[in-house]
Amino acid sequence: MLERNVETFIGCDASYDDARIVLFGAPFDSTTSFRPGTRFAPHAIRSESFGLETYSPWLDRDLEDISVFDSGDIELCIGSAEKALNQISERTSVILADGKIPFMIGGEHLVTLGAFREIFKKYPDVHIIHFDAHTDLRDDYLDVKLSHACVIRRCHDLTGDGRIHQFGIRSGERAEWRWARQGHTDLHPFNFDGLAETVKGLGNVPVYFTIDLDVMDPSVFPGTGTPEYGGVTFMQLLEAIKTVCDGCNIVGLDVNELCPPYDQTGASTAAACKIIRELLLSIKI
Repeated sequence: MLERNVETFIGCDASYDDARIVLFGAPFDSTTSFRPGTRFAPHAIRSESFGLETYSPWLDRDLEDISVFDSGDIELCIGSAEKALNQISERTSVILADGKIPFMIGGEHLVTLGAFREIFKKYPDVHIIHFDAHTDLRDDYLDVKLSHACVIRRCHDLTGDGRIHQFGIRSGERAEWRWARQGHTDLHPFNFDGLAETVKGLGNVPVYFTIDLDVMDPSVFPGTGTPEYGGVTFMQLLEAIKTVCDGCNIVGLDVNELCPPYDQTGASTAAACKIIRELLLSIKI
């Protein structure tokens, strides 16, 4: 059994036994290729979450009406990506073994691989829905295969073709785009066009939902490590999240790539907090 963190995300203080969803932080950014600092995101998100209400008027739901347990941050190895991923896998494995849904707060996007390895073991027919500005489909970055620029490619190593659905993508090497369009992933560039149809087509198959917050435009979300203009708005993202959560059998999820040092106003952290609240209240449990 996991122990409750001293400082929890607002409203996420249920007992472990009662909880259906278990939060945990993965404060890791050792493969960041541009602006570091995402390791500070889980702590910033918990602290700033108390600027929110537990009630969502958009959904007419309240965190006080559901049971979420916050197990705190993993103390991750800074010098080894593989060891950090193994630590994330260990935490995810405990949560899954106890019949609960793991909800990870990154950290850079590579942390997804650690959680997804365990999800794939339990749900070998799992699909991924991926919101992001970047393809993350490089086979290697600077001769390293474990990088935030390669994370979805490493997930594809497990799933194979046809089970990764990417939305909002607007950046990546030409080779990544060509590789995706050869049918290796289901790529929907620039926005969420086709999302409702994709969700409907998935039916009740297990889905892992990963959200890189830089899917939003930097004009509304500047606090990220690799900002890319041409993104979606905050409300477009919320609508897309609702579409996924209403229609999918979500068995695990993560939110990543908030970089608090690059938005001293705190607005980006506030956006991340609200997105996490809406996700918690939208997941079918």
